[in-house]
Amino acid sequence: MTWLRPEKSHAGEHTTAGPPGGLATVLRHDLPASVVVFLIAVPLSLGIAAATGAPLMAGLVSAVVGGVVAGALSGAPLQVSGPAAGMVVVTAGIIAEYGWAATAAITLAAGLVQVAFGLTRLGRLALSLSPAVVHGMLAGIGVSIAVGQAAVVLGGAAATSVFDNLGRLLTTDVRWSALLVGALTVAVMVLWPRLPRAVLVPAPLVAVLAATLVTTGLDVARVDLPDDPLGQVVLPQLPSGTVAGVLFAVLTVAVVASVESLLSAVAVDKLHDGPRADLDRELVAQGAANAVAGALGGLPVTGVIVRSSTNVAAGARTRASTVLHGVWIAVFVLALGSVLELIPLAALGGVLLVMGLRLVDVRRMRALWRHGEFAAYAVTLVGVVALGLVEGVLLGVAAAALRSLHRLTRSSVRVDQEPDGWRVVIRGSLVFLGAGRLVRRLREIPLGQRVVLELHIDFLDHGAYEAIDDWRVGYERLGGHVEVDEVHDTWFSKARKGIPALRKTPLSPLPRWFAPWSHWQRRHAVTVPRQRGDADPMIRGMREFERTTAPLVRPFLAELAARGQRPRQLFISCADSRVVPNLITTSGPGDLFCVRNIGNLVPLEHDDSVGAAIEYAVEVLAVETIAVCGHSDCGAMKAVVHGSTRPGTRLHSWLKAVEPSLIRFHGSESELPVVERLAVANVAQQLDNLMAYPSVREAVATRSLRLVGMYFDISAARVYLVDPEHDGLEPVRV
Repeated sequence: MTWLRPEKSHAGEHTTAGPPGGLATVLRHDLPASVVVFLIAVPLSLGIAAATGAPLMAGLVSAVVGGVVAGALSGAPLQVSGPAAGMVVVTAGIIAEYGWAATAAITLAAGLVQVAFGLTRLGRLALSLSPAVVHGMLAGIGVSIAVGQAAVVLGGAAATSVFDNLGRLLTTDVRWSALLVGALTVAVMVLWPRLPRAVLVPAPLVAVLAATLVTTGLDVARVDLPDDPLGQVVLPQLPSGTVAGVLFAVLTVAVVASVESLLSAVAVDKLHDGPRADLDRELVAQGAANAVAGALGGLPVTGVIVRSSTNVAAGARTRASTVLHGVWIAVFVLALGSVLELIPLAALGGVLLVMGLRLVDVRRMRALWRHGEFAAYAVTLVGVVALGLVEGVLLGVAAAALRSLHRLTRSSVRVDQEPDGWRVVIRGSLVFLGAGRLVRRLREIPLGQRVVLELHIDFLDHGAYEAIDDWRVGYERLGGHVEVDEVHDTWFSKARKGIPALRKTPLSPLPRWFAPWSHWQRRHAVTVPRQRGDADPMIRGMREFERTTAPLVRPFLAELAARGQRPRQLFISCADSRVVPNLITTSGPGDLFCVRNIGNLVPLEHDDSVGAAIEYAVEVLAVETIAVCGHSDCGAMKAVVHGSTRPGTRLHSWLKAVEPSLIRFHGSESELPVVERLAVANVAQQLDNLMAYPSVREAVATRSLRLVGMYFDISAARVYLVDPEHDGLEPVRV
């Protein structure tokens, strides 16, 4: 495999994650990227620790562990892990209830649960959660963080409850120095990314540096780290509380951290073109990191999209960048901890305030509204803010489930009276919950009529089938006639044969726009008179076009009518009814200028019809291609091989034009059966005949026209290209 390695990568652009490289790759790409990620991780880790009420050192411990442990084992090598804003509400609640040491033990246990998730291959199962619920959860977390950090920006302290924080916003005595620091931080966070090439330096780093420099010498609350960082490591302790409560806390941390990490991994996959993430391995890596972080007194660890996207944008190629960023944090804390103590707490609060608000994505809201998923999003958001993370997510899941159930039971029913009876058109999914409404509409149809049930349905459960069939039986018992016309699938037929609704079968009908009449036009002996022409399958086909297809194609046919025809290809094919040019070329109205005759011939004399079509196509329509298409089991070729045409007939006279092909056929060495070999040689000969037209020769010479030979194997539904030099066949590459 060849790996593209672009020299530059900016945020929002796709880059390529190459395979594990050597020292040169690490030094050139991963080392610079690790420094950038390190610079953004330090202020974020400190801010998240402050927001949860944990010791500030806990945030840095988790940043180191997330980089080294999760990075080394990760199934998503470019993902960067550490303490995340999405876990603030969960962690703060657990700390408030059990204390910090017990929270570390819960984090350790949650890590082991995550490892079990990964080993049992539940990685993809976590992504089955509705996106509306996931984004609603993130938005609710964002609002909770923003409200809590607003209190910090005003000079107070954040509480664990959103309502408590709202109360503090109203009652806290504003410290103007803190407010100015927070306002400066927020301004830099918002304005910095708008500057040219500002993406090369992370906004949080610039904001914290600016706030620190401006407040030099001022009396503001700052980061307070222990003098002996290693001596301040908090060992985990067993929580004191009910077993059920502790297990619930462990499971909450494990599930929320897993979902956030997996969502981040999937998002990072969209930022580069390298190998896709192994989600089960990523769960094992996240679990191992949380187990180590808990054992060392750190915050819960998850994959973080902010740091991960920064890592990709900075040009990282391998997991070395993630691991090195953790090493730099450890070195900085042990050797340069005094520098961190210069950072104002209000600056960290301002950074988290902006990041929390960014979790409330207005564009995402609009997209969910357009797709009818906003209700689940809103319920989750309000539930997380008002009740808590788990309660909000459960409410969101319930709202999403109700929405899906509502969609499942919704089907449109249209009842139309026709000259010879009634037609009932049913679209959507039919389950027992919606069967009552359908049967009520069916009972409105007068007795003794001919009724066509036209089913455009994607699912039919047994309860709905029985309701329809019971009505059908009763209606026919009273003198009526019911015809079930299944357009898109054969759910009704499957149910009648006792085939379970969820079993896949080959009974689905072909779409009517290319299926033969015999596949969908059923003749039933009925006692009621039919509309004139019903016995003619073409008339029935025309009615089907007017009723179902015409409304779909009318817009672009009107456009074609207005601008005139501009086909790009002249298609010369046999008149055989089994050869459908638009079907085998996947083309539509306006694409092909067609000439059809017996044997797909281009006679050199005594035929003005084909010649006129060729000249018109080349000289007036300026087509780019002329294709001659032969086919298997060709009646014209059989007649030539067996001499079965009657002398003196027009068919006998027409097939004299095949004589040059017959001479060519005798010189070919193909292993095809005789008739098929003649059909291929005939296509090659007609390409030569085309060159007898001056306009064709001139267009081919100027490369404005090309000639193509084709062969259609009817029984295998395969299209081949004809090699005119060797009279052979070449498969069309898929």
